Amino acid sequence: MNVLNYINDFLGDGAHWHGAEGIPTRLLEHVRYTLLALGLAAAIGLPAGLLTGHTGRGGNAVALVATAARALPSFGLLVLIAVSVGIGLTPVMIPLVVLAVPPILVTTYEAVRSVDPAPVDAARGLGMRESRILFQVELPVALPLILSGVRSAAIQVVSTATIAAYVSLGGLGRYIIDGLYQRDYEQVVGGATLVALLALATLALFWGAGRLAVSPGVRRPSR
Repeated sequence: MNVLNYINDFLGDGAHWHGAEGIPTRLLEHVRYTLLALGLAAAIGLPAGLLTGHTGRGGNAVALVATAARALPSFGLLVLIAVSVGIGLTPVMIPLVVLAVPPILVTTYEAVRSVDPAPVDAARGLGMRESRILFQVELPVALPLILSGVRSAAIQVVSTATIAAYVSLGGLGRYIIDGLYQRDYEQVVGGATLVALLALATLALFWGAGRLAVSPGVRRPSR
């Protein structure tokens, strides 16, 4: 049986669309883990990236934190924390947040630093406060690149949130882990397909958010 048959049989089975282990339930669980981890990562990465990018201080620290966080294996960190604190949501959130912070932090820093200094200097010459310069001059120009960093983090979290199943939580990873244990490859392929589709939906969502949030003048700068 080829992969397409596995996908068709899995998605076409009505039993997979109902109950506590149905696709809608598992999808909502996966989205909940993703949104929680992404929200925590954004709460850490965005303010730090904006502040260091605006002041120009702390660039080396940003690079160091990003490099160290990227070097940590998510699954290994999950196992270590699970052994230390027990089974629950915390062992899942920590690796996902650690995974998501670097692209948000580094991209936000680079986005603000890449803003043309001329309008920033003009704003200072007009007596604008630093907070207004950041949010009214730098942020609108840096927003497309900042969104690309958040998008990258979201895709990574969507793909990696399957590790929640390793500590007996839900999400789409449940199909992959249970399917491997049961040698039910239809379930494995179906779960992996759903994760891939969710990642594509996330890309589409950020594309739409960019169209709505970013000024047309910034999206299509004059030549």
